[in-house]
Amino acid sequence: MRVNHHWGVSNRREFFTRAGSGLAGIALASMLAEDGFAASADPLAPKPPQFPPKAKNVIWCFMEGGPSQVDLFDPKPELERLAGQPVPPSFHTDNLITAQGARPSDGLLPARRPFRQHGQSGLWVSEWLPNIAEMVDDIAVIRSCQSDAVNHVGGVCQMNTGTILAGRPSLGAWVMYGLGSARRDLPSFVVMQDDKEILGGVQNYSSGFLPATFQGTLFRQGDTPILNLKPPVGTTDAQERSKLDFLRQLNERFSRDKEDDTELDARTRSYELAYQMQSAAPEAVDLSQESDATKKLYGMDEPETSAYGSNCLLARRLVERGVRFVEVYSGSGSRWDAHSDLINNHTQNCRSMDKPVAGLLKDLKARGLLKDTLVVWGGEFGRTPFAQIGAGAPPERYGRDHNPWGFTMWMAGGGVKGGQTIGTTDEIGLRAVDEPHHVWDVHASILYLLGLDHLRVTYQHNGRAERPTVTGGKLIPKLWT
Repeated sequence: MRVNHHWGVSNRREFFTRAGSGLAGIALASMLAEDGFAASADPLAPKPPQFPPKAKNVIWCFMEGGPSQVDLFDPKPELERLAGQPVPPSFHTDNLITAQGARPSDGLLPARRPFRQHGQSGLWVSEWLPNIAEMVDDIAVIRSCQSDAVNHVGGVCQMNTGTILAGRPSLGAWVMYGLGSARRDLPSFVVMQDDKEILGGVQNYSSGFLPATFQGTLFRQGDTPILNLKPPVGTTDAQERSKLDFLRQLNERFSRDKEDDTELDARTRSYELAYQMQSAAPEAVDLSQESDATKKLYGMDEPETSAYGSNCLLARRLVERGVRFVEVYSGSGSRWDAHSDLINNHTQNCRSMDKPVAGLLKDLKARGLLKDTLVVWGGEFGRTPFAQIGAGAPPERYGRDHNPWGFTMWMAGGGVKGGQTIGTTDEIGLRAVDEPHHVWDVHASILYLLGLDHLRVTYQHNGRAERPTVTGGKLIPKLWT
């Protein structure tokens, strides 16, 4: 046999070895393609889950600033008994470092509102949340959450990306990477803030080291959540299509020697998505199509609840149309941050989100969507059981400092078994003591409910197989068993 040395082989044996390997690779690629696992030229192509999912979509109601667990979902009789006294030495607070210098010696602060039991399950909920209290039999309350963040920017970042440092992909980006997009004419990962910017900004919905096309899409508040959806007056559809095709040609020519530039690819795809959205998005975001009864359910007829109610209703419309992951921020800019005057702070924030969140649960349930939609509620951390005392402030104006050592989140729908509490904090609500669950556990469990194994969703970056839960994460099976 004559050997062509331009192929880099020197004898018959090496030629047939390489040829055989190539044929095996072709066969493997064909089998993977049949099973839906082959790498696609389109990173947003739908991908099958790794096992049967319990949920198809996620709506995360993010309470930015740190709602107080001991005032909302984690009643502590010991706080009432020891009110005003320093934290007892048995709670080991000697080396505790708080964000703004609140001291355990300043005295324990009892719950600012009474708790009551609700539903058939008898779950305890503060009087601050009368509407969510009606839905407790659909809710699983995790009282033993933990994070590594003492301050807001790092805390919000970790709750979104798994770490307190910017640069990693957000959970929504991982979901898009693992499952692809269910629609070609709507984004699959949407973020809605209220009238202020999320602390840390885009790092909280970034794609990190994943391809840039997986980054979340920020919707604005008001009647036009997506700007520039309509083409200029007088522009025909054919002209729009022609312009887009020409842009793609220019980008493809420019990118021929830049295969690793995912931002360029994302920009190209964003033009295509924008074009497709011109027909689908106006209808999706048009809340005027909803009945007056539905708007009232979300509190859109009341000034205190109108803004968050509108965002929650829009979230329902988006998941109804196949959007996979929606974050709806309450108090963006850390307005839940009650270092002082906790009573006034939580009165306003609970009032603004209680009815909309309960309305979301009721609406999803009535439409048969709650079984497929996982609703997550929580902030970046909780608050200390001991008071933070402002200079000269009376006791009724006391606040609480940040508490990442033991705080509350809850989930509903999407396969979650409601009417239960998971884990406990100590007698004063300072630290998680029974079944502590790190942010990574929360992320692992959300992915599991979507049919993804957090250990098997990996991406090669700098020689390392990166995964959503960094170096940890364990499931919280009580959520669904």
